[in-house]
Amino acid sequence: MTKPSVLFICTQDTKEEEARFTRAALEAAGVDVVHLDPSVRRTVGGAEISPEMVAEAAGMTIEEVRALGHEGKCQDAMIGGAIAAAHAWDAKSPVSGILAVGGSMGSALAGALMQSFPYGLPKLIVSTMASGFTKPYMGVKDIAMMNAVTDISGINTISRDVFRNAANAVAGMAKGYDRDKGPEKPLVLITTLGTTEVSVKRIRQALESDGCEVMVFHSSGAGGPTLDGLATDKDVALVLDLSQTEILDHLFGGLADSGPDRGRAALRKGIPTILAPGNADFIIGGPIDAAEVQFPGRRYHQHNPQLTAVRTKVDDLKKLADHLAANVREAKGPVRVFTPLRGFSSHDSAAGHLQDLSVPGPFAEYLAQVMPDHVSVTAIDSHFNDEAFSSAVIAAARELLAAKN
Repeated sequence: MTKPSVLFICTQDTKEEEARFTRAALEAAGVDVVHLDPSVRRTVGGAEISPEMVAEAAGMTIEEVRALGHEGKCQDAMIGGAIAAAHAWDAKSPVSGILAVGGSMGSALAGALMQSFPYGLPKLIVSTMASGFTKPYMGVKDIAMMNAVTDISGINTISRDVFRNAANAVAGMAKGYDRDKGPEKPLVLITTLGTTEVSVKRIRQALESDGCEVMVFHSSGAGGPTLDGLATDKDVALVLDLSQTEILDHLFGGLADSGPDRGRAALRKGIPTILAPGNADFIIGGPIDAAEVQFPGRRYHQHNPQLTAVRTKVDDLKKLADHLAANVREAKGPVRVFTPLRGFSSHDSAAGHLQDLSVPGPFAEYLAQVMPDHVSVTAIDSHFNDEAFSSAVIAAARELLAAKN
């Protein structure tokens, strides 16, 4: 049997000793190594993908990269080249895992490269940045980071174990890796929060009983972008974007702000999509004292000591409607929109703390006005968590899935 291969990323111009040690550890663990060396200062040699090859993949020579004379510009060039060179190698000789060793610059390059590879492929970065803010390196992909503990500067009794453990971990994962051949069942992606889980659970169970694979994402800042990433990368049959918290928080400065492109990936790709304003009754604020300062004159529900649900008003939801309509205008596939008339979440209910029955009706009317003419907006005279609402969504989901097949 052929050995699995691991793509190993480490700059030898500053980390030659560490690169050689980690490569030897990978080989001792029973995998072949494809060393991608994105060094700029000098070429040491021995890497399967040399600095010259990385620069060439970026459309430059290594001398031209060096002549940029600015570490940020050099880094940008080598990131682009490293991604292109890695995928070119993988297309010819597929890799079964990726391991990187680096500081802030090396971690940034490795993170960007790993984020360009599919979910499921083992990915690990040994980094001096792993004990701090890791989101820029990991994004929404399944990337693991291991704290280097000491600086990546020579081999010592700690770094020896860290590098060897990392090599053994990736080698073990690579040996068990089975490249994704696509979903065996129609793949459905859904957003929710605990406050709409009652309805979403019915929807999930109904579609699973139909033979779909259903993935549900918690829309508290990372879940929505993860759904968007999967919609981009995978063969997705249907997206049910049923929680708009991250978009509201983007519009009004809440904690779950996921940026301006949240929710657009599936629409732009042409994936059939159902939209509903789950959790549109609140913005996520911080601790109650901070939320009262940031959002004065509102109604508040202290969800826990760190998070406060801040009640939205009709004018807030009109801005949400405008944003959703702008997203839908980019859609290349079918879109259905459903909105409840008796509340958007468990907070917005008789048993909740933020109920306001004066909001859903005007919002539904405005939403219908601003949506493109070819997109139907169905107002359901029920609460979001009522069976009538989930049944309507299930019926539409089944129609869209049947049409796709």
